[in-house]
This record gives sequence, structure tokens and C-alpha cells, in this order.
Amino acid sequence: MRIGIVGGGGRMGQMLIRQVARTEGATLAGVTEREGATSVGQDAGVLAGLGPLGVAITTDTAALFAASDAVIDFTSPTVTPLHANLAAQHQTALIVGTTGLDEAAEEALAVAALSVPILQAPNMSLGVVLLTELVERVARSLAVDWDIEIVEMHHRHKVDAPSGTALALGEAAARGRSVDLADQAIRSRDGYTGPRPTGAIGFATMRGGDVIGDHSVIFAGQGERIDLSHKAQSRDIYAVGAVRAAQWCAGRGPGRYSMIDVLGLGQ
Repeated sequence: MRIGIVGGGGRMGQMLIRQVARTEGATLAGVTEREGATSVGQDAGVLAGLGPLGVAITTDTAALFAASDAVIDFTSPTVTPLHANLAAQHQTALIVGTTGLDEAAEEALAVAALSVPILQAPNMSLGVVLLTELVERVARSLAVDWDIEIVEMHHRHKVDAPSGTALALGEAAARGRSVDLADQAIRSRDGYTGPRPTGAIGFATMRGGDVIGDHSVIFAGQGERIDLSHKAQSRDIYAVGAVRAAQWCAGRGPGRYSMIDVLGLGQ
């Protein structure tokens, strides 16, 4: 399978290059970066510490989509609509790990999914996918008087909060309770807030150091508590999941998919 990578010059992009190169049945179709990036013109393999692969990093995103069976995107929400349009135009599956998407980006993905497979996940970690499924099942099983709190911590450079993964966990809890997260979420607390509303789904965000990503979902009842947690110890887990998702898209029809589908948990 020919897999392309947009934003290949960054830390995540280099991990994706290495993962594609080491994955049986996968070929690196191309790598792009933004205009002016220092990595443009370099051999992708050399940049990723693998040695020459014969794939130069370019700025021609359209050519990348034309040459690929699937493209993996962990870049910026501002370019998601462009990538979605290119995916539809060139009949290329798109794997989206970018978080913080606005309404325009989501709409562009929805339109592209009418023509090609669009696999979107706020976290490509297989462990987080399982955590999300567990959260939904536990929320479905417990009464509404069990309080739900989602706690996440990431490195000091992360720009969005709560994290996309934390919000996805909140959505899972809301699905389990058959409620709308927007109606139940408490995303910040400060000052004299009064007692906790019954049924609320709370979020707590921490930033600092080089933490890759820690997520915990706490179900707090009277006299007992259930903690479900995932701690990322290497960013490689995201690359492994993303390449697996790209290969899973081979032969799939148009539509919107998630990592739940990749693991067969949505059946």
C-alpha cells in the first residue's frame, strides 16, 4: 500500500516515516512539508534517521495525494479542509489524527467521506481506543449518581485543552448515559462553584514538562471509585496505530471511520 505523509518534517512526521518504512506491505509514497521548512528537499529516510529511502520531501501536496493510496495527516486544523478536498479529488483515503478541528474542517471531512474513506481519531493509540470503549460500557452500567471526571496531562507545548482524547472520552461517557456531552460537560472550575451537579461530566487539564499524554476517567460513587487510565510512554504508539489504520482502509468504501472500526469493536 502506498502511504503518504503530510507534515513529515516534524517529530510525529518522522515517526510516521519510520513506521511506514518498517511495516510489511507498506511503501512510502511521498512526504510533504510547508513552504520554507528546513526539511524540504531532504531525503525522508535520512531525516528520520533511517538512511536514504529515495523519497525527497516536497511542498507539492496535490502530487502527494495523487501518488498515494492513503495519506496520514497529523498537522494543523487550518489545512484539514484542503487535505479533505484533495483526498476526494484523487480518490485517496485520508487518516486524520489532527485535533482541535473547527466546524469548517469537520464539514470538509464529511463531504470528502461521500467519495473516499475518511478515518478520523483524536488518538491513534490502540490502548486509548480500548479505554474509550471501556468508558462507554462502564458509564452505561452505572447509575447517574456516579460522578464522572476526566483528567488529562500533556507536555507544556500542547496548544488545545482539553485534549482531543479527553473530549473523546467525555463523548464515550455521554453515549453510555444517552446524553449530549455539550449539555453535561464542565470544562473548567474557578472560585465559588457550588456543589457538583448530578450527571455532570467534568474535565481537569494539566500541562507541564514533556508528558506525552496521560488520561484517566474517574467514576466516583458513594464509598467506592473506579479509575480507568492510559499513560503513553512513547509517541511511537500513535504512528503504529495510524499506519495500521491506513492499511485497514485498503478496499474500504466511502464513509467516516474510527479506530473502533479498525479494531472491530463497532461490530
